Amino acid sequence: MTRQPSAARRAEELLGSAVMATAPVAGGDVATATKLRMSNGTTALMKTLSPAVPGLFPAEAAGLRWLGEVEDGVSVPQVLAAEDDCLVLEWVEPARGTVEDAAGFGRALARTHAAGAPGFGGFDEGAGDTFIATLPMPQKPAGSWAEFYAVRRLLPYAKLARDRGAMDAAETRAVEDVVRRLTTLVPEEPPARLHGDLWNGNVLWGAEGRVAVVDPAAYGGHREVDLAMLALFGLPHLPRVLEAYHEVTPLADGWEDRVGLHQLFPLLVHACLFGGGDGARVADVAQRYA
Repeated sequence: MTRQPSAARRAEELLGSAVMATAPVAGGDVATATKLRMSNGTTALMKTLSPAVPGLFPAEAAGLRWLGEVEDGVSVPQVLAAEDDCLVLEWVEPARGTVEDAAGFGRALARTHAAGAPGFGGFDEGAGDTFIATLPMPQKPAGSWAEFYAVRRLLPYAKLARDRGAMDAAETRAVEDVVRRLTTLVPEEPPARLHGDLWNGNVLWGAEGRVAVVDPAAYGGHREVDLAMLALFGLPHLPRVLEAYHEVTPLADGWEDRVGLHQLFPLLVHACLFGGGDGARVADVAQRYA
C-alpha cells in the first residue's frame, strides 16, 4: 500500500486518526473506493464521488444503520463517517463464501425483512427521496405495494428511460400494461425492511463466515424485490440462500413466477444508467406479465 495524499487527508479530517497507507479497491460502478490503513491499527474503506451528489452518501449511511438495527439480521459494515463527498466504512476482509455461509446469510436476510418498515416507502418518516446508484429514488409512501411499485418504481423509471432514449414507445407501453395489472399479480404483505439494491456486487463474503451487504437503497417494500435482485445477476450458492430463507419465513405461493416482475425495476434502472439493450430486455420481461 502507498499513500494517496488527498484521500488520506480527507479521511484524517473525518476520523481524527492518521492514515498510514492507501490502496485502490476495484469493483465500484459509481464511486471511487480506497482502502485505508490507519495508525491505530484498523482498516477502513473510503468511498468518494466527484463531483459530489448532495445527500447520496448520507442516505447510504442511514440505510446501512437502519438495516443494522435488526438483531441477528443481515450484517452491515459500521459507518465511520458520512459526508456529501465521501463515506467511510469499516473494512470487511474478503473470503471465499461457503454453502454454510450462504445459509446463514439467507436466514439473516429473512430476519431483516421480517423486522418490517413503517410503510411502503421511505424508512425515515418525513425524509425525502433517496438514491439508487446516482439516480434519485422516489420514497413518498403509498397505501399498498402494488400502488407503490407502480407509481414510485416502474412508471418514473420507464419515463426516464424513454426520455434518455433507452426505451421506445412500444417498450414503454409494455411496462404501462404491467402496471395496469399489478393489483392482480402481486400478493399483499406487510412492508419488509429492504436493502433495495441487493445484486451480487453488493454482497460481501467476509472472513469467519460473515456475509455483509453494502450500498443499500433502503426502503419499505415487498421482500420478493431483494430476492429477485439476488437472482438477476447471479449470487454464489443462491439455492442454499433461498432454502435457508424459507426456513425462517416462507415466501407466498407462486413467488418463483414473480421473480421477473420484481426484476423490472432494476432492469429499468440499468436502462436509465447504461442504455444499450436494457430497454428491450425490460420490454421482453414485461410482456410476460402484461
